[in-house]
Amino acid sequence: MASLHRRRAAVCLVLMSATALAGCGTAVPEPAGSTRAAAVSVALNQSRDQYGTQAILLELTNNTTEELSVTGARVESPLFQGSITWTSANTPLALPPGQPKALPAVLPGPACGDVDTATPVATVHYSVNGQDREVAADAHDPFGILARTSGESCLAAEAAGVAALSLDPGLEPAADGRTAVVRLLATPTGLEGSQKSLTIESIDGTTLLAEAVEGAWPRNVTIEAGGDATELRLPMRAARCDPHAVAEDKVGTLLPVRIAVGERRGILKVAAPTGLRGSLYDFVAKACSG
Repeated sequence: MASLHRRRAAVCLVLMSATALAGCGTAVPEPAGSTRAAAVSVALNQSRDQYGTQAILLELTNNTTEELSVTGARVESPLFQGSITWTSANTPLALPPGQPKALPAVLPGPACGDVDTATPVATVHYSVNGQDREVAADAHDPFGILARTSGESCLAAEAAGVAALSLDPGLEPAADGRTAVVRLLATPTGLEGSQKSLTIESIDGTTLLAEAVEGAWPRNVTIEAGGDATELRLPMRAARCDPHAVAEDKVGTLLPVRIAVGERRGILKVAAPTGLRGSLYDFVAKACSG
């Protein structure tokens, strides 16, 4: 078992062999005190494609000597309001021995109260020799993905009660093409007279975009829930010019905004709308070719 200091999530996996799909009995638990490894180990990860889209990967490894047929996987965590679930559409997933496979799963809404992050050991259901079994296993989260994504979602939800942060779809390139201005918009969503506010403490660059040498980005800007809309002008330059910068970009147009709202403080990723995203790619390409 993993150290109690490691973040764990409870996982329920339904693993059936193809020959057992016609009829399955009650799962038989492993004998108490069994030292044999869990039939399937589970780890949590997140690809660049999923970063900022509220999705993660459930990485399964078959620790037996027989191929298993996976029909579903579910992660239970008190950090979220529902299950983190993957199910096979029609054909079960073949999971060969020792070969990890990653399954995409959408994250449900976060649980934002006083959440106990200590979670029970995972329960794994699988089929071997036509008989269903269940064992205890950990769902490993070595990168703290569940805590991070839940915290980001709770921060975004609280911020949304004060103001909506967005990027204006228009880009203002300089005459020489070396820099351009992106406009960050803060539109209050709260009622007039509300005492709620959020503070934009600072704004980070991305893998593609950086603060222009002449044109410091605003810091410590307070937005009142019932106040006026605010526009922040962000003069930018290309942060990198290697050949694959734009072609392989996944997160370069997600602007990290460091905010404080209520008792929460963290980074809110503000995505460029489709039109602006294309304009930013064109800007970087032209700035790097000049």
